[in-house]
Amino acid sequence: MNGILVTGGAGFIGSNFVRMLAELHPSWKLIVIDALTYAGNLDNFPDGFWDDENREFVHANILDEHVVDELMSRVDAVVHFAAETHVDRSIHDAGKFIDTDVKGTWVLLEAARRHEIKRFLHISTDEVYGEAKGTPSLEGDDLKPKSPYAASKAAADRLVFSYFATYDMPVIITRCSNNYGPYQYPEKLIPLFVTNAIEGKPLPIYGSGKNTRDWIHVIDHCQALEILLLDVGNCGEVFNLSSGQEHSVLDITDIILKKLGKSHDVIQHVRDREGHVLRHAVDSTKFKETFNWIAECNFQHNIEETIQWYIDNEDWWRKVKQKNADYNEWIKKQYSDR
Repeated sequence: MNGILVTGGAGFIGSNFVRMLAELHPSWKLIVIDALTYAGNLDNFPDGFWDDENREFVHANILDEHVVDELMSRVDAVVHFAAETHVDRSIHDAGKFIDTDVKGTWVLLEAARRHEIKRFLHISTDEVYGEAKGTPSLEGDDLKPKSPYAASKAAADRLVFSYFATYDMPVIITRCSNNYGPYQYPEKLIPLFVTNAIEGKPLPIYGSGKNTRDWIHVIDHCQALEILLLDVGNCGEVFNLSSGQEHSVLDITDIILKKLGKSHDVIQHVRDREGHVLRHAVDSTKFKETFNWIAECNFQHNIEETIQWYIDNEDWWRKVKQKNADYNEWIKKQYSDR
């Protein structure tokens, strides 16, 4: 490929994807754009990573039409991760989610249309389906988002499809289940609970803690995205991505505490999240059968490996938790009155 633009490439999933592509395809030109808001982190890359002539980092917002247009003129594919992503934050400030997730996606689509991009891979989420009742959600199911975050992603998801339907843009949309793995910002469940347990702080569980999610390791997700990036067909299609391994918050908490040798006394049940989804799960049969793919990571093994990563990389997460004013303000705001 002549060049790939990765938006939000300094975030959790984006940085794992960029590092993977750099290793597997060292001759590819990778351009990463990231606004480096609270969850974007250049420490997600090893020293010297950006010294390679085939890798370029651009500190900018996808809402900047001039920057986006210039970058789009130099690539032939886009992988769009950039988004405001945290459900809790969207409940407090939905406007940022509309700006980044919807308008930001529109800015990218317009630039991609002008420059006749050959592949626009849009990373959506299983949150767009809302509750998974009975069987896991299918690609053709109704979208019933229950949070402003989920609604903003559903809007972006359908906006991307509209550019295929209207302009014949070569888009693909993915809706993935919950990711876990290294470099995840410690406001999300697994890194928050692991790091809090290490620090001897409470583990705040919303409501009963019986809410379940389908968990996929970030590397399985990234490998699936590479398949779609290399694919030359399936334009306009939506693909669910998942491992089919569902676990509740209580299950996750138990695994973390056992791995760390901590008492369950640190568990603190707090008032439930507004509009909390009881179950997220998607059926990824379509993707598996189309590309002969299966998620390789075993949850029990890889969750323990992930916990160990946070144990071994304490400097990484302590820098976030202790020196990031946004993080500490957010935790205080979110949990102090629950």
